[in-house]
Amino acid sequence: MIRSLTITILLLCLSAFPAGAHSGGSLLIGTERSDTSTANPSISGSTTATLQTTDNRAANNDTRVTVLGYHDFSKTRKATEMLLPTATFRKQMEAIRDLGLNVITMHDFMAWKRGEQKIKDKSVVITIDDGWKSVYTDAYPILKEFKYPFTVFLYKNYVGGGASALTKKMIREMMEHGCSIGSHSVSHPYPSSVKQMRAKGANTYAGYLRKEMANSKKFLDENFRINVKTYAYPGGFVTGEMLPVATEVGYEFLFTVIPGKTTMTTSNFTIPRYIILGTHDNIFRNATSFRATSSTAATDGAIVQSTPHPVQPEPGALISDRLPRLFADLSKVENIDPESVTMRVAGFGQVPCTYNPETNKVSWKVSRRLRSRKCSVTVQWRNKGSTQYEKPMRWTFRINREAAYQPQ
Repeated sequence: MIRSLTITILLLCLSAFPAGAHSGGSLLIGTERSDTSTANPSISGSTTATLQTTDNRAANNDTRVTVLGYHDFSKTRKATEMLLPTATFRKQMEAIRDLGLNVITMHDFMAWKRGEQKIKDKSVVITIDDGWKSVYTDAYPILKEFKYPFTVFLYKNYVGGGASALTKKMIREMMEHGCSIGSHSVSHPYPSSVKQMRAKGANTYAGYLRKEMANSKKFLDENFRINVKTYAYPGGFVTGEMLPVATEVGYEFLFTVIPGKTTMTTSNFTIPRYIILGTHDNIFRNATSFRATSSTAATDGAIVQSTPHPVQPEPGALISDRLPRLFADLSKVENIDPESVTMRVAGFGQVPCTYNPETNKVSWKVSRRLRSRKCSVTVQWRNKGSTQYEKPMRWTFRINREAAYQPQ
């Protein structure tokens, strides 16, 4: 069971690609490119169908898609890189709704990439890797409530693999309510294992890749009566030899762990994903941020945070007051050294905050008008008798842009 994320990209053996396996002659990880050859599979059919496809491609030139990647969830355990608190996941789904982003199915995403249909700009695809039981117990009820489709990338050896794993029954139930299935290999090998197999020679390595990629697809196809077309590279580890094998066994869209927006011209072999880590709030904000285009306005990404103690303005809040009072309630913290309490504010540095030792509350009134889109605050303290500061408490709030630029 993989509890850590190794983001390693190995660009090797491009000369090993057979003709047509990856047209364009280069492997780009998580980037956009102007060459559409890798993104556009051959389209057969009537001239009318071809013209319609061409029209769809032209209409979707400015369309961008964010692919989110999750792993494990918990209502009680603390956040780690691979584990996201269930309450935070709910807030993120609410933020997607509040931003007006369009959550689409994997089927619609694939049809768009093939040029077969149009989708809205600023669309979102939700994916979840590995097959933890918490997908069913924690994430699925929330996704079902919001009516958001999602894709689970399963690796064969973990399906029904113990008390913490999804069962086939759970998977089939979710498939009836908006869940689609993708492959994540047979054994979810660590990069070190892949490197060892590659070192044994081309034939051995090719056989190993076929086993990991083909056997997983066969298992999923047969057990869930589907035709899997998507694959998520385990740990984001990619070598050039994987691409022709993927095509050979029937995969069409392969997903990395490199962040970035997907466009019509993004290679189908290296589709970017924002892997949402429980310890890094900024990733979700970046994932839900979109620059303005010729046809759509910019979208400021959602700030979804939580703090161990009450603060004002609240994390992610949008305020109009450019001279707010910043406040933190530390009343549940015992034994604070009053002389150690500090507050730092983006654009101001350390500020002369007021700390009340009777209530354990700290505050500061902003002394000049805030003009940035967002403002980050840090509060820190030591316990009495200690020379070490406690872990700083950080949060970010947003400033209404119209209010921020009103004349004084």
